[in-house]
Amino acid sequence: MVKFGTGGWRAIIGDEFIKSNITLLAQAVSDIINEQEQNKTVIMGFDKRFLSDKAAVWSAEVFAANGITVNFIDRPVPTPMVMFGVKSLGAPYGMAVTASHNPAEYNGIKLFTAGGRDASKEFTDFVEEKIASVKKVSSIPFKKGVESGVIRITNLSNDYIDSILAQIDVEAIKKKNLRVLLDPMFGVSKTSLQTVLSVARCEVNVINDRHDTLFGGKLPSPSAKTLEKLQAMVVNEGYDIGIGTDGDADRIGIIDEKGNFVHPNRILELLYYYFLKYKGKRGAVVRNIATTCVLDRIAADFGCDCIEVPVGFKHISAGMEKYDAIIGGESSGGLTIKGHIKGKDGILASAILVEMISVTGKKIGELLQEIDERYGEMVMVEDDLRLDEERVARLKELLFVKKETPAFSEKVKSLCYDDGLKVRFENGGWIIVRFSGTEPLLRIFCEMPSESAALAQNEIAKNFCKSI
Repeated sequence: MVKFGTGGWRAIIGDEFIKSNITLLAQAVSDIINEQEQNKTVIMGFDKRFLSDKAAVWSAEVFAANGITVNFIDRPVPTPMVMFGVKSLGAPYGMAVTASHNPAEYNGIKLFTAGGRDASKEFTDFVEEKIASVKKVSSIPFKKGVESGVIRITNLSNDYIDSILAQIDVEAIKKKNLRVLLDPMFGVSKTSLQTVLSVARCEVNVINDRHDTLFGGKLPSPSAKTLEKLQAMVVNEGYDIGIGTDGDADRIGIIDEKGNFVHPNRILELLYYYFLKYKGKRGAVVRNIATTCVLDRIAADFGCDCIEVPVGFKHISAGMEKYDAIIGGESSGGLTIKGHIKGKDGILASAILVEMISVTGKKIGELLQEIDERYGEMVMVEDDLRLDEERVARLKELLFVKKETPAFSEKVKSLCYDDGLKVRFENGGWIIVRFSGTEPLLRIFCEMPSESAALAQNEIAKNFCKSI
């Protein structure tokens, strides 16, 4: 069974992520291309996860058998590079084999459409329908596809890296001689990001860069817990910044000069504020429903708009295009910047953060303090609950049909059901309860003026959900 969530199709290896499902998906996409497209081309890439390379080959063999030209990137690369390839080569579709930041037992596939954007829900729904109607999966040997020219081994690294360099102020960075410590988390960011920063004359050292499909026994998602080694080394060895990237390098986590983990919300605050205050840009910011409201305050201060969309980066990308926004992102560490691909890119985000330090002449901690003094500090806490199917059904009935809510201790200002249940409080804080689109989890996010206040409301919501 192939079922798409907010971040593509993800499944447990050996359970639903198996060859028959992978090739079935490739056949469905092949049928769509042959029915609807004159340009019968697809960009194919993969990350370092177990089975990613083989799944990419199996998919390419199906595309090739259906007469679709495959630009096949034959080494593990960042997912943003695949999206860049779709855009730069003018292909109608792209596919990356990755489960991004999910646990090691997962793998998956992300689909991209023209312009290098995340496939919309409408398209992935259509793909699921098409899968149900597939009568036969066609395939030819990979070697035969290469020999016939329908599978083309492609290297996009130079063009992709050049596109990143064109987006940043290389000369400003060169003047600062910054020391950067990179943690790819056993993923795919090393080559691209180290090259970009080295061209800008940064001293770049790397940890956790070997090929390890178990990701060192940790979740390949940059957080305070998973970046502890990076935190310690930044302080002990005097780096200006520590950068962690998730498994496929579309999300980032940052360690400041004092070894503090910088929450992804704060990264968005930093970059948006930097663009408006120090670069003189003007334009909207797009955030999802579970991302900091400080962005609203920054936007208002400079006469700009903050656009709220549902969770799922496809909504960020659509909002960026609709409102001609200059930046968009989410609290899980993914963000996109106008003028690049229409999706999240941890390589570009990291490079611009290094530029920010160089151009402003201020450390990350100093810039965060500047933002707090101007807009007030907000603190987010997060929690996950694993629930069985029966309890999930009961909870959905209670929250979204009967519309019962937890008895919060803060005064409630409004309720929103656009994506889960979001409760806005009169003190400017908020909490959201929603089911994950990529894992069997109930997710709770709460942002308040203090950590204690956020923890208190979070606990109320969690206990309510556990009691059902």
